[in-house]
Formats: sequence, C-alpha cells, structure tokens
Amino acid sequence: MAGDPYSELGVARNASADDIQKAFRKLAKELHPDRNPNNKAAEDRFKRVSAAFDLLKDPEKRKKYDAGQMDADGRETYRGGFGGGGFGGGASQGYGGGARGSFDGVDLDDIFDIFGSGAGRRAGFGPGGGFGAQAQKGSDLRIKLDIDLMDTIAGNTRRVQLTDGRTLDVTIPKGAKDGQTLRLKGQGAASPNGRGPHGDALVELSLKPHGVFRVEGNDLHMDLYVSIPDAVLGGKVQAPTPEGPVNVTIAKGSNSGGILRLKGRGGYDAKTGARGDLFAHLVLALPDVVDGDFVAYAEDWRKQAPYTPTHPAMKKK
Repeated sequence: MAGDPYSELGVARNASADDIQKAFRKLAKELHPDRNPNNKAAEDRFKRVSAAFDLLKDPEKRKKYDAGQMDADGRETYRGGFGGGGFGGGASQGYGGGARGSFDGVDLDDIFDIFGSGAGRRAGFGPGGGFGAQAQKGSDLRIKLDIDLMDTIAGNTRRVQLTDGRTLDVTIPKGAKDGQTLRLKGQGAASPNGRGPHGDALVELSLKPHGVFRVEGNDLHMDLYVSIPDAVLGGKVQAPTPEGPVNVTIAKGSNSGGILRLKGRGGYDAKTGARGDLFAHLVLALPDVVDGDFVAYAEDWRKQAPYTPTHPAMKKK
C-alpha cells in the first residue's frame, strides 16, 4: 500500500507540476539503486517515489486523487466495491514489471547522468528492463595466432577461427611483436542476458622463429657466411634481406665476428613507423669439399706463418 503521494515527494498539495517534477528528480538521484547498492530501504522508497510521481504528473489522475475518486495506488474507488488495479496499475507498473518505466516530461538520461552514460537504463529503466536487470557484457574470446616474420614487416591479413566456430579476418600491423595481443572490439561472445554489448576477441600473436633472421627489438640480426678468399682479399658478396638478396662489400682482411650494418632493412616500429636496421655478423666458412691444393696451402701456411687465434675481448690493447 502506497503512502500519500504528496508526502512521498515532500511537496504541498497545491504544488505546481514543475515543483512536483523537481522534487522527483532530486529524490530519484538520491535513492537510485546505482547509488545505493544492496540497500533494500532505498530501493523500496525509490519505488514509492516513482509511483507517487507517476500519479501526480498526470493531471487527470491527480484530480481524481484529490477528489477521493482514486487511491494512492492509482486504483479508482467505487461505492460498495474495491478498486480494480494493483500497485501502480498505470504506467508505474513498468518499474520492475517489464513495461517501459518512463515518465512523461522527464528525461531519465538527464536524471541519471550522475551515474554515467546509460546508468538509468542499466538499472532497468530501458526498454524491456525491470529493476535489477543490469546490462552484462559478453565474455571475451581468446585465441593464439602463429605469424611469420614477414607478416610483421609487410603487414598481412590472416583468417582465424574463434572458439565459437566463427571465422574472422585479422589485420596484422607492421611492427607487430611476439606476444602482442590484438583486441577486436565487439567480436566476442554475446551478452548473457541480451542487454549488454558483445565481448571482444583477443588474438595473441606468436612469432615463429625464422631460419635466417633473429629479431631484437626493431632490428634484425643474421649470420653472413663469407669464404676465406673474400675475407682475405675483400670483395662483394650477396646478403639476404627480408625483401631479397643485396650485394654488400666485404673489407679486405675481414674476420669472423665482424658486423656489417644494413640501414633500414630491419623490422618496423609500430608507433612511429620507422624501420630498424639489419646487422650481418660475419662468419668465415670453408668450402664443403676441401681439395688437395687447399690442404697443401694450409700446411705451408702453418709452417711459414703460424698464428694463434684469440677472442677479440682477450686481445691486448
């Protein structure tokens, strides 16, 4: 049984429609469940205030109530009989009852702006929502995607299958890194109660090892095998790069451990778009088959000009 609607709203019986609306707005902000979670008393008072406003905002209902032809629950009174409705037999039935709990002349989004965008609807004032039917976001779907080095350098689009069976095209940006997670908003599971947004699809990238190049930040490193004649005499050799082989110059007297820098041939920085470098580490290599002449030359060399290789860090300065 509702109390006197004027008392519920704290207004005089001769209050204007504007005064009634202002009183309701003030109380709605104070008593709204988003501001008073798990507060049954505030919830009950909020329902009574809503029902009181629903009655008094309607000039015809207010006139009947003032004349004793309608009770505080919105039921018309008859001689010798009971009213035909229940609590909130009019539009107030929408609060918690499945109908739209709207109030003519009052912008509910404006009333509940203190709770953030859409808070009033989250609490059940939206279409089809009852009290407590809060919006729930769908769960995120997580998958792993193996990518190649060239996917991170040139960019690529890869098709993946989600755990719910759907397929999506995932754009891999230049500069993508191993372990990076791409978030595809709204591509996750649907809201469990149909009131909230879909979750997201989270795609974790896993960079497969490359046979030639090693990734270090935005730079690439590789071993460049050089023949002994080219190392001793100097010359041009082919070096692999992500875009294909290029000619590089080997200085005369080069040795294993020397490093050539190929500027702008590395990976990308995803934030700036700048490209790193490719560092070629020289490795002296014998031929697959060592012929007799080479063996004889090596023997003579060892006799005539012996030397003991030393790690660069161990050499005296």
